[in-house]
Amino acid sequence: MEEDPSESERGIRKLSVDGSSCLTGSGAGLVLTSPDGWTLEYALRFKFKATNNEAEWEALIAGLTIAKHLEVQKIEASSDSQPAVGLVNGEYEAREDLMVKYLSHFQGMRSAFEILRIVKVPRAENVREDQLSKLATTEE
Repeated sequence: MEEDPSESERGIRKLSVDGSSCLTGSGAGLVLTSPDGWTLEYALRFKFKATNNEAEWEALIAGLTIAKHLEVQKIEASSDSQPAVGLVNGEYEAREDLMVKYLSHFQGMRSAFEILRIVKVPRAENVREDQLSKLATTEE
């Protein structure tokens, strides 16, 4: 007997992420939203230098790690990073060693979730996450 598609989608959490890198530092903005509208917002400052692409990956991995620790089983993550989303969804090939490592780490996390989807969103739809990531990169 086939499962009703709406049944498998029930309980899906939304994770929106954005990474940022500038002269004053690098960080991530994360918003995790439950089906009933509860949100958790995070501004994470990294204690290491990261490029924008690396910050985007770090944001995605940090968000998924938090979701895993909260025992989330179904999640749809969104990012405005074409390179990260493209690699995850098989549209791009990882050529740089660091991108191969990020992709491998992400693939290893997949088994922690019953449903894990990554979607690309326009930058205009990632405003709150962008604000949080910029907040994380401001000097103390």
